[in-house]
Amino acid sequence: MRGLTWGDVGRQLLRNPLSLAGTATIIALLLLALLAPYIAPFNPYATNPIQKLLPPSGTHLMGTDGLGRDVFSRVLYGTRISLWIALLILLIAGTLGTAVGIVAGYVGGFWDNVLMRITDVFMAFPQLILAMAVAAALGPNLTNVVIAISFGAWTVFARLARSRAIAVREEDFVEAARAVGAGPLRILFVHILPMALSPVIVQGTLSMGGIILTAAGLGFLGFGAQPPSPEWGLMVSDGRNFMPHAWWVSTFPGLAIMLTVLGFNLIGDGIRDILDPRMR
Repeated sequence: MRGLTWGDVGRQLLRNPLSLAGTATIIALLLLALLAPYIAPFNPYATNPIQKLLPPSGTHLMGTDGLGRDVFSRVLYGTRISLWIALLILLIAGTLGTAVGIVAGYVGGFWDNVLMRITDVFMAFPQLILAMAVAAALGPNLTNVVIAISFGAWTVFARLARSRAIAVREEDFVEAARAVGAGPLRILFVHILPMALSPVIVQGTLSMGGIILTAAGLGFLGFGAQPPSPEWGLMVSDGRNFMPHAWWVSTFPGLAIMLTVLGFNLIGDGIRDILDPRMR
């Protein structure tokens, strides 16, 4: 990967058709999230029982739900919620996990064992189950969804950062930094952290899809966003009782979840292939 800049990564990413499709999908979703207040044809919270369960048409592109709310408008606003949750969780989990990992890998010995055994305890629980337990204890709302998912999502970043720190801590440039009097914090954040960022960024991109799925799962099960929020998982849950005769209520938010997860996975696969010399 020597000499490979992030500009090179971007150019190579755009040359891969699947990664390009994923990038285009995520950019489109980000634009929809930003422009939702301007392009949504209806108020996503406004109910109209007279127009409930209308099928897709020119007026209501994705039909209406059981309370007469426009599904298309709610999916647009749901994009903002889902992407914001995913980005916030990724920031919290990635920062915490990377900090724990590089400290454990650099210090080694007793503290490495302590931090990794704590990590193992969190990894022993399936992420959705752990998030459900935390969300149930804290109460169902979006803030607690972020806390609940972050509670288990940091472990994979800690493992990755630790492995990189162990590989780098004995390199010549780290020894040279010690020789000139650099302290542990400077070595950690100036010399080791940059070397650990590449796998963490790739894992973060791949984790976005799983985070969105987990958040949607919590909403579907009633542990996440609460009505009348237009969160995708909650919308799928609200529409499951109408599936036999109003398939669109659950189908369109479900498709939005699928496209978002697919887009992030394609980007993550492309970045991983580019940054891995063996794959190149």
